[in-house]
Amino acid sequence: MARILTGIQSSGKPHLGNILGAMKPAIDLSNDDKNDSFFFIADLHSLTTIKDPKVRIENTNAVAAAWLAFGFDTAKNTFYRQSRVPEVCELNWYLNCFAPYPMLANAHSFKDKSDRLADVNAGLFVYPVLMACDILLYDANIVPVGKDQRQHLEMTRDIANSFNHQYGDVFVLPDAQINEEVMTIPGIDGQKMSKSYGNTIDIFQTDKALRKNIMKIVSDSTPLEDPKDPANDITFSLFELLADDDQIAEMKSNYLGGNYGYGHAKQALYELIISKYSKERETYNHYIENPALLEEQLLIGEEKARKVAREVLDRVKSVLGFA
Repeated sequence: MARILTGIQSSGKPHLGNILGAMKPAIDLSNDDKNDSFFFIADLHSLTTIKDPKVRIENTNAVAAAWLAFGFDTAKNTFYRQSRVPEVCELNWYLNCFAPYPMLANAHSFKDKSDRLADVNAGLFVYPVLMACDILLYDANIVPVGKDQRQHLEMTRDIANSFNHQYGDVFVLPDAQINEEVMTIPGIDGQKMSKSYGNTIDIFQTDKALRKNIMKIVSDSTPLEDPKDPANDITFSLFELLADDDQIAEMKSNYLGGNYGYGHAKQALYELIISKYSKERETYNHYIENPALLEEQLLIGEEKARKVAREVLDRVKSVLGFA
């Protein structure tokens, strides 16, 4: 059985792009009986930028509720907050002492801000080492990552290889699983859907707010009575990602037939989201309104994660002479 590890950013409610591009594929992977999945919320990593504890807790709860709402099985797999497994911080110190400065200075997360050093804190600089600890602490075999995270996986392997060369086979060397065909979800302005662009669709907001959100999707000025090209319309592109074949065929016919406005299409997309994700939206809100239930689910995973983490950390401490 392969152990798969995935880190989840705690940057607020996952939007439709996160759900389709990352969450659902990861959950499908975790449902495979051949896999043992460790999914963690990277709340320690968020401290490099988010200093307000209230915001960080709200973000963490939103992420946890969304993953649970979409069916991540906490009985079969392991779901936990990074910060609730303190062994990762101890391992972080040990591996900091094996991470060469030039490697860290070459990390994209640091280089992107190296021209503004006043904005760089030590946490950001050693970010790749904490990421390595997140992986190595759980004997992960496979780490699904985007192409932009390939470098961090290479650093993890370099640190582990160096340590193993000196002390024996202490760490399992993880392999990156890079999906070259990650789904790109258009935002309401046609760019890639991203919080940084402010163009997301939040399926968990109230019905009224969701409809208002969808009605802001950019469209051209083709008159109501004229035919419209579905291939060049953002609303249709989003509808096509969510609908079944019959619904897509009907929508395409409406576009090409004329007397069908973009407002009609947006209303259809809104109704589709409401219908398709009714259970997930209800479950999400149930967890947000009952944080004790959310805490209960996370504690189950954190207990399982700490058991594995202690075993790996004991191996490390033993070879270093700290046991």
